[in-house]
Amino acid sequence: MARTTFGRGALAALSAAALLALGACSTTAPEGSDAGSGDAGSGDDLITIGFSQVGAESGWRAANTKSIQDTLTAENGFDLKFSDAQQKQENQIQAIRSYIAQGVDVIAFSPVVESGWDAVLEEAKTAGIPVILTDRAVDSQDETLYESFIGSDFVLEGEMAGQWVAENFDGQGIKVVELQGTTGSAPAIDRKEGFASAIAGTDIEVIDSQTGNFTRAEGKTVMEGFLQAHDDIDLVFAHNDDMGLGAIEAIEAAGLTPGEDIKIVTIDAVKDGMQALADGKINYIVECNPLLGPDLADIAKKVIAGESVEKRIVVKDEAFDQEAAVAALPTREY
Repeated sequence: MARTTFGRGALAALSAAALLALGACSTTAPEGSDAGSGDAGSGDDLITIGFSQVGAESGWRAANTKSIQDTLTAENGFDLKFSDAQQKQENQIQAIRSYIAQGVDVIAFSPVVESGWDAVLEEAKTAGIPVILTDRAVDSQDETLYESFIGSDFVLEGEMAGQWVAENFDGQGIKVVELQGTTGSAPAIDRKEGFASAIAGTDIEVIDSQTGNFTRAEGKTVMEGFLQAHDDIDLVFAHNDDMGLGAIEAIEAAGLTPGEDIKIVTIDAVKDGMQALADGKINYIVECNPLLGPDLADIAKKVIAGESVEKRIVVKDEAFDQEAAVAALPTREY
C-alpha cells in the first residue's frame, strides 16, 4: 500500500488537529520512554520510526529489543524513537499518540494485548502514518489500519509443543499444568489453542492453567501454587522459557527433579532455556525467533517507498530436544 504523500509539516499539523478533536489524547510519553526526544524526521535521508515495545519481561523480549535497536540505526537509514510500555496497554497508546504528534514516518509496535487498538490506529491512519505490527497481532476487523504483521505463528508453536507431548505420552494418562502468558495477549491465546488442539483425542489432561505473565518470578509463584494444589503433576507446559525456568526453581524447592519427576515443555529457545534443556531440566523447547529487526527495517523501507508488502510475514521457528540444544548452544545468537 502506497503511503499518502503529505509533507512532514502537514502530517504533524493534521496529527495535532486530530488529537485536539479527540480530547482524550495525550502527547506525553510514558515513563521510561525517550519517545519525545529529538526532532521527528531529523536527518534528511533518515526514516523516523517510532517503536513501542511491550516491556522487558523476559530474555526473549530483551533479544527482540536488541535486534530492533541494533538494526534501526542511522547507519542503516533510520532515526529510531523507542519506548518501553512496561506491560501496560495505556502506555503503548500514549506512546503511539506521541509519535503521531511528532509526525514520524512509520509507527511500529508489539501489542501488549490483542484488543482495544482501533481508535489509536485510526488516528495514525488519519495522520497518514503507516503502522507495522511486530511479534504480536491485533484482533481488529479493519486490516487497513496497519500495513503488515511480522512475527511467528503462535498457534503452530502451541501445536508443535502439544504434538511432542502427544507423541511421547499419549496412553499414559499424564496430568499437565499450564503456565499461560499475559492474559489477552496473542501468544497466550494462540499457544493455548494450539496445544489443546494437538492433545485433543488423547488421554493427556490439562488439570490446571493460570497466567504467569511471561515472567520467571510469576512462573515460579504459580508453579508453587500448582504443586500445593496437585500431587499428580506429570508435565508443565509453559508458554515461554522464563516461566519454565521459574517452574524449575519451584520444582527443585519442593524436592523434586525437573525434567524427570516432572517433565517441562516451553516455547522461545533463548539461551537460558536452551541451557536448561541441555542440562536435562527442560525436556523440549519450541523456538520463537526474536530477531525481527532486519524484517522490520526491510518492510519500513518498502512502505515508505510506496511498494506493496505482504500483510502477514511469518518467521521460521524450529524445535529442540536435549541433543539438538547441546549442538545449537555454542553458536546461539540469543
